[in-house]
Amino acid sequence: MMSTRSASNPAATNGSDVRHALFWASLAAGIVIVGIYAGSRQFRDFDPALVSYAGATVFAAFGVGYRYAMWLRRPPTRLYWRRGWRIFLSPRRLPRQVLNLAQLFLDNVVAQRFIEHRSRTRWVAHWFLAWGCILAAAVTFPLSFGWIRFETAPHSQDIYQAFVFGVPVFRFPLDSWLAPLAFNILDIAAVMVLVGVFVALWRRGRDRGALAVQQFASDLLPLAMLFAVSVTGLFLTASTHLLGGLQYGFLSQLHAVTVIFTLLYLPFGKFFHIFQRPAQMGVSFYKREGERGEQARCLACGASFASRLQVEDLKLVEAALGIRYELAGGAHYQDVCPSCRRKNLAVTQDTMWREAGGHNAAELNA
Repeated sequence: MMSTRSASNPAATNGSDVRHALFWASLAAGIVIVGIYAGSRQFRDFDPALVSYAGATVFAAFGVGYRYAMWLRRPPTRLYWRRGWRIFLSPRRLPRQVLNLAQLFLDNVVAQRFIEHRSRTRWVAHWFLAWGCILAAAVTFPLSFGWIRFETAPHSQDIYQAFVFGVPVFRFPLDSWLAPLAFNILDIAAVMVLVGVFVALWRRGRDRGALAVQQFASDLLPLAMLFAVSVTGLFLTASTHLLGGLQYGFLSQLHAVTVIFTLLYLPFGKFFHIFQRPAQMGVSFYKREGERGEQARCLACGASFASRLQVEDLKLVEAALGIRYELAGGAHYQDVCPSCRRKNLAVTQDTMWREAGGHNAAELNA
């Protein structure tokens, strides 16, 4: 019998999961705080008006770090995580693995193709939501942390200068094509997110399967939050350029509230899959390794049905979870192929039916 806490079992966990998660959560929050302090040049470039955004981000980092660490402590995730890194960092295959990783990044992150096979409409919604949020985050966080700032040039009010970590990197005239792009990039991101939200809601309203299983907290609330953040952000632009600054103060506070609540929700709801998706790319390396290696053969019929790597790892995970499927003679139930399992189940049911008389189902159920 395998021990559920064997030192040779990569799926087993030791120590306190909570202490482990608290350590990584504190480290994640600490890295954000140190990053803000150092990147803003000891807070010289940090805008105090944005302290609420920074505080919510630190909380989100703590929550994400805690949940991510707890997720990695689960025996199946822990095993996939370790196996994936071990396979990827294999010196003999590392150059090829780097190329495979680049291909996976293009497919799963840039093109978002991992969801395209489910439906084209779902893919369109997911692509606009993903890249709208990525674009917004790439601009909002550096600005909020004081890593990036813009100033008018000392010798001319018609030239804007961009600073990154306090270092001037480039400048552009206010009448150039770059100026409206720089000033409205968050509006572009908001429009992309709104397109994704509307397509997602349209699909959910027409898909009876989605209507039957969707839940407000996990399916509709994230879309509502993204909608609120995007619309209130566009309201700020409308107030500035179309309404002469009408109610700009109120709108800025309303927008801040929607952003802060979204950041606070980040570790707990559906948005957490943003951080899970990159780690799940390691499953592709795991599957390829299994396909190249030895294949498991069924104890009953002798047919190959899965990779030996996957079968042996599944035994380790079950042992870590306290699930015992060992058979007599040192064999294991996972060494039996799915087809033979179904046949065995049918034979067992038939035997029980015959022993019960073969005609009285009520007695069998009793």
